[in-house]
Parts: sequence; structure tokens; C-alpha cells
Amino acid sequence: MTRLKRTEAVKTAARDLGFDPVGVAPALPPEHWPFFEKWLSDGHAGEMAWLSRNGERRQDPTQIVPGARSIVCVGMNYEPPESPKESPDRASGRISRYARGDDYHDVMKSRLMELLRLIQELDLGAEGRVYVDTGPVLERDHAARAGLGWFGKHTNLIHLEKGSWFFLGEIIVTTDLIPDAPVTDHCGTCRLCMDACPTNAIPAPYVLDSTRCISYLTIELRGPIPDDLRPGMGRWVYGCDLCQEVCPWNQKHAHPTAEPAFQSRDGFEAPDLQELLGLDPEAFSRRFRKSPIKRTKRRGLLRNAAVALGNLKRPESVPALAKALGDQEPLVRGHAAWALGEIGGEAAVAALREAEGEEDEDVKLEIGKALGKAMTSDE
Repeated sequence: MTRLKRTEAVKTAARDLGFDPVGVAPALPPEHWPFFEKWLSDGHAGEMAWLSRNGERRQDPTQIVPGARSIVCVGMNYEPPESPKESPDRASGRISRYARGDDYHDVMKSRLMELLRLIQELDLGAEGRVYVDTGPVLERDHAARAGLGWFGKHTNLIHLEKGSWFFLGEIIVTTDLIPDAPVTDHCGTCRLCMDACPTNAIPAPYVLDSTRCISYLTIELRGPIPDDLRPGMGRWVYGCDLCQEVCPWNQKHAHPTAEPAFQSRDGFEAPDLQELLGLDPEAFSRRFRKSPIKRTKRRGLLRNAAVALGNLKRPESVPALAKALGDQEPLVRGHAAWALGEIGGEAAVAALREAEGEEDEDVKLEIGKALGKAMTSDE
């Protein structure tokens, strides 16, 4: 089989498996490696320490797969249908589109493994490794080189005809395939994504400060959310889509996915925040089984729900937050206290007063600050 026919066969098989767009990049060091190193040194990775590990492998695909010649890069659309209108009668949160269905790691990896097996049938003796947002791979860099899109100013990859609502995956393989040409940047002077970010996480075009990004704060950050960033989180409890929602390329070209695994689960479009705050460990595990949301763990999700309730400032949320002051996790108790301080009122003050016997020093500090704010707002 010729190199051209093998390349076409691989791309056809990838599309038959539900991947689109599909492209091939040469197994070369990523072009943006110096930028990545500076980004790390500037502290933009926050607590994501794994990004600084395995530098040699991340910098050279042949360190991952000896003799690698090609990287098959694929995308998979995850844009769910339009969300239903939210009920004004309850306090609801927001979950990023990508996390409303099944865990994309599981969905894509099994299909990429199937694609790798086909490549090995076409090229006997070929070796390869599959990755889906895991491992020491700068996947956006390779995907851009493979023609899947360009780096938007929000740092997500944008496809000219599909927008940016797609996951990335890749196969590093020893098979020699014909590489695709990269596409040019089409962002121009637009800065809608930068202006839409409520926490100023995009300080310059093509630069994301993860430590200020709502997705990072709600998912990767394991401890307390900085006080000054809590108001900007709005109602987001897992991830954030704001920079992509305003992107003209999504508004013009994006369309709902046909993949059943990525359809929104019941209650994931606008989850009831008080219900989330009341989840015990068993209920959390049951509700988010095979969901990306399990990554944030129960304490992280309940922390986020408390912040969202504090931002909504609805007095009817006070009983749920007061109950959360007795949660087993200090992280949840502390953020519930903050939320009560934001809401204020006699009931919030009474709940905070009742919790003044708290033994955890960090939570005690949160309660003290919350009481001060709640009492001041009542004057």
C-alpha cells in the first residue's frame, strides 16, 4: 500500500469512528515548546505540577514511541443541544458543556485504540501510543500542526468550519503518513474572549493564566478559592464556557454533537445548587459515575456550589448553607460561611453565630470574616 493510500485509509477509518476533524502531523518536537517553558516559569500552571514533569518526553515524541514518524490527531465534537430555560424558582448552577455527558477520556480512548489496531493492520509491525488529554503530550501544538485549527486568543483550538467545541486525541505511531498543512490564524483584532472573562484569566492574547481561570478554580484547585476571585465565578460549579460562548466562530459554525455519550445527562444543564450542596459521598459517587465531574471530588463540587449560592445572594439558600456549616469537609464549611456572609440577613448571622465553635482555624477565619460582612450589610 502506498503512503498516500495508507494515509487516506487511516483518515477514513478515523471519521467512521466518529472523529472529525482529522489530520496528521510529523512526529517532531512541538513548535511552541519555548512558549510552554516560559508559561510554566511565569507560574501560570498553578497547582498543575504534572505539566512540568517528563519534559524530555513532552518535548520529543520519539521519546514516547521510539522511531515515531507520525502523529494522527483527531477531534470529537461535544457541543450538546441548546440548554432548556432555567426555572426562576430555584437557584441553579452551570456546568461546562464538555462535562454534561460521559467522560470523554473513556469514550475517545477506546476508539483511538481501535484506530491504532487498524493502523497496525495496514502497517505490520507498527508501534504506537494513544493519548486523550493525558500523558506528556502538547496535544494542541501537534493538532495545530496537523491542520485541526489555530490557537485562539483564549488558547483553545479553533477550526474554521467547526469552531472550538471539540476534544482532542492523538496516536503517536511509527507508521510514515503524509502530514497535513497547518492553518492560519483567523482571530484578527477580535478580543471578545478576553473581554468576556470575569476573572481576567487572559491577560494577553494567546496567554491563559490558569490560576485565575474559572475552569482551573472549579476543577484543578484543591484548596480554598481566593477571596477576590469568588465573585467572578458566578454560578459555575464545574468548568466555564464563557470565552468560547462569545467566539464568533462558535456562533457561526458550531453545531450540536450527534455522539450519544456527550448528550447532557438529566439535571446537568442547570443543576440545583442546594441539591448539590446536600450530596453525601455515596450520592456524589452515584450521580457522577463515569462523568468528568468526579475529578473535582465531592468536597470540590460542594465548595463550588457554596460559592455559586453566595454569588446569587438568595435568602432562601440560607438553610442549606447553614446545614453545610456542619459538613465533614472543612473546605465546604469555609465556603458555606463565605456564602452566608454574602447573603446576609438575620438568618445568615444566626447560622454563623451558631458555628463559632468551629475548631478548624481556616474555617474559623472564614466564619469571622463572613460575620463581619453579614452584620455590616444588615446595618
